[in-house]
Amino acid sequence: MLMPKRVKYRKQMRGRMRGKAYRGSSVAFGEYGLMALEPAWITSRQIEAARVAITRSIKRGGKMWIRVFPDKPYTKKPAETRMGKGKGAPEGWVAVVKPGRVMFELQGIAKNLAQDAMTLGASKLPIRTRFVERHELGGQ
Repeated sequence: MLMPKRVKYRKQMRGRMRGKAYRGSSVAFGEYGLMALEPAWITSRQIEAARVAITRSIKRGGKMWIRVFPDKPYTKKPAETRMGKGKGAPEGWVAVVKPGRVMFELQGIAKNLAQDAMTLGASKLPIRTRFVERHELGGQ
């Protein structure tokens, strides 16, 4: 599971997910990418599940990049606890993903295989996604 080695503060505010992703919105490393179309918190478990699905699908062919990292802690209060008494304990880690963010990239395999792998990976994520190619987004 992905998580930071250490953080300055244990708990963070929730924040807002307004606007589009300007950074990380183009295919930078590989030939094909999986782009988010909705804003969401993607948990480390969901990233791992998508990674496993994609790597199993490409069967040791090609190279994969994960372009999101869960560095935001989210907290949860214990079950059947009354309101008040402060903020809950950190429960897990999430990556804040905005529309337009390229989350996964692939290189070194055929387009149809890449598309199938990305579809399998996208099914593990809680948001709508789109398969993109490097030239489509103005890359080299």
